[in-house]
Parts: sequence; structure tokens; C-alpha cells
Amino acid sequence: MKKLIASALLLASVTAPAMAQDAVPFSGPYIGGVVGLDHFDFNADNHDSGLLYGGVIGYDINVNGAVFGLEGEYSDSDVKEGLARTDRDLYAGVRVGGEVVPNVLLYAKGGYTNARLESRVDDDSVKLDGYRLGAGVETTIQGFIARAEYRYSSYERVAGTKPERHQAALILGYRF
Repeated sequence: MKKLIASALLLASVTAPAMAQDAVPFSGPYIGGVVGLDHFDFNADNHDSGLLYGGVIGYDINVNGAVFGLEGEYSDSDVKEGLARTDRDLYAGVRVGGEVVPNVLLYAKGGYTNARLESRVDDDSVKLDGYRLGAGVETTIQGFIARAEYRYSSYERVAGTKPERHQAALILGYRF
């Protein structure tokens, strides 16, 4: 009987930290889908808006309500202006935030972005390197996540212009 009680106490002491760790919101790997509005400024006179869509993966660590994370994203949109159209946009960056109330996170993000513009006339394309800054709010319920965020991207100068991008995005996903 003593061995049975000792075994039960040992098992409880080993599994209790794991259960507590599982209950920490905004911590661990996640995956999600992105949809929203993409506004691309080719230059001061040429700009267009369209549908933004894509996917995101990431990993967060919650340290007493402060959240630190890494994420990557692949997105595209249907923005067209003149002879050019947007193509894929790759993003890799970090995000830092804080849990303001239970299950609600406010965060800021920043990182590297690489977009591609394609010609609507031939097969030419141009790749643009730049940076992205953003901010948002996230909530989580039983592993499911929902985010609303604003993102600004600035790209390198090309053909005498400095393209910029403004996006409003909704991300729905699951944290493992």
C-alpha cells in the first residue's frame, strides 16, 4: 500500500508541472490562415487595394504575461496597378507583447519582408527587400487563436520609386 501511495505521489509531482504548463496562454507553436485588405503604394501616384490571403506559423514563449515570439508568413494579394501586379510576400520576424487581461494579448511586431512584383505584360518580375512593422490584438480560447492586426511594409527603392504597403489582417489559427 505504501508503494502504491508513493507511486501516486511521484506521478502527481511529475505530471503537475506539465498540466500547469499546458494552461499557459500565448505559449507554444501555432499555425494560422491570413485574410484581409492589402493596400500597395507603387509610388505617389499609383496605388491599389485588394484581397490579402496567406498563412502564418510561429512560436511564442509566455514569461509571466510577457510574450516573446518568432513567426514566418507567406502571403499574396490580388493588387494590380498599371502594368504591374503583386505576387508573393515572405515575412520573417519577431513579436513582443503583453497579456492585458486573461486571454487577450496586445503586441507589436517587426522583421524582414521580401515581396515580388510581376509584370502583367510579360514574365518579368522584380523582388523587393524591406522591413515590416505592425501591431495587433490576439485572443485565445482552448487553443484556437484569433488576431486582428495592422502592418506597414517599406521596400527598397526601385525604378526611382519607394514602394510601401499597408495591410489590415485577420488571422485565425490553432496553437498546439
